[in-house]
Amino acid sequence: MFLSVFDLFKIGIGPSSSHTMGPMTAARRFLDEVAGDDWPRPAGTKVGRLGASLHGSLAYTGIGHGSDRAVILGLAGETPTTVDPDKSDAQIDKIKAEKRVSPPGHPSYRFDPAVDLVLDKKTPLPGHANGMTFYAYDTDDHLILRRVYYSVGGGFVVSEEELQRMKGSSAKAEGPRVPYPFADAAQMLKMAGKSGLSIAEMKRANEETRMSREDLDAGLDAIWSAMRGCIERGLAQEGIMPGGLKVRRRARMLHQKMEEEWRQNRPNPLLANDWLSVYAMAVNEENAAGGRVVTAPTNGAAGTLPAVLRYWLHFHPEADQPSIRDFLLTAAAVGGIIKTNASISGAEVGCQGEVGSASAMAAAGLCAVMGGSPEQVENAAEIALEHHLGMTCDPVGGLVQVPCIERNALGAVKAVTAASLAVKGDGKHFVPLDAAIETMRQTGLDMSEKYKETSLGGLAVNVVEC
Repeated sequence: MFLSVFDLFKIGIGPSSSHTMGPMTAARRFLDEVAGDDWPRPAGTKVGRLGASLHGSLAYTGIGHGSDRAVILGLAGETPTTVDPDKSDAQIDKIKAEKRVSPPGHPSYRFDPAVDLVLDKKTPLPGHANGMTFYAYDTDDHLILRRVYYSVGGGFVVSEEELQRMKGSSAKAEGPRVPYPFADAAQMLKMAGKSGLSIAEMKRANEETRMSREDLDAGLDAIWSAMRGCIERGLAQEGIMPGGLKVRRRARMLHQKMEEEWRQNRPNPLLANDWLSVYAMAVNEENAAGGRVVTAPTNGAAGTLPAVLRYWLHFHPEADQPSIRDFLLTAAAVGGIIKTNASISGAEVGCQGEVGSASAMAAAGLCAVMGGSPEQVENAAEIALEHHLGMTCDPVGGLVQVPCIERNALGAVKAVTAASLAVKGDGKHFVPLDAAIETMRQTGLDMSEKYKETSLGGLAVNVVEC
């Protein structure tokens, strides 16, 4: 199934693509359906009240991830791309006080978040760990419309019916035709060998069946602009992050120390690792605070790839705008293979699917712009993913702070190491990327639910109280 670079890299808000952006998108989809004519209702029936319930992982960690706030904003007509994070608190407070939502183009609906928004930890939905149900009632409070949606990772949202179709036997064969329809890494390498093109060139050819080269480049530049802006905001902010853990932002302080070392020309054998880490932490601190971020491929892993790309620009004088585009296209090709054949959702496979996938994507992108062949790029992605296998998702307090922020930094370090190892080799290696992806899928199936974004195990329950 073709996944565009713009499917994997979405500009939105923190702290979570699956738990914040997904529920907001689902709520907005339901709102659009309420206004449409594609569902049966008696003549003259009007919608008077809206309701929603969050299930599974969304229920367990919904408060920490802002899922409740996201649903409220979505039912008010907001989308992750357009919502203003600086105005959302006031908007939510007004809805809670008035107990109504008044989305543009709709009448005002009764909606009291204290009553009409339920975090149901007892009733998981069968399709996915991130399930949610939306309800519409008439003016006499009779239920007239019910819809189930699933947030399947990286901001992707599917309805109950769409999920069933995805699970059908022909799911991977669906979608518009593209010149290089690789569904796994083996096919990608075979097509690269036959065509003589790089992975970025094949991905570009696929994308240009849907848009012009100018629009593609403009979109890629916008993605990097948003990533770069997130780094800069994260490096400029300080203070306590929201959520109650009282975790301090560290990126600005670390950045100031490193700039001082840079000015004084102090020898630092860990210089590249330090810059990688501070760039990644800046992004994920901004994400944890609910700022503007880019899924890469998720919000919980949003810092790894931008950090590696910023490292490329920082330490490699040959870096330029075309190389940034090639980096993103190569990373998206690998990310699409991972999502198609396994998962990028922490609620499905743990953090191996989030930071592990991000590290593999970043390693592939960096190896490509360093001059790596398609075989070396595939090797880089495999090295990075292999050394994240088995990583659990165990956010303390349901917040994307501990251990998530530092995990992005370490994921970036692993990505650069993987790219460096691969580009110095000949592309031949023992474990294929496809085998590592399949291992991640199987590991996720075997992993206990308490280690999959529920905050019921791991660090989430073993942090010593201070």
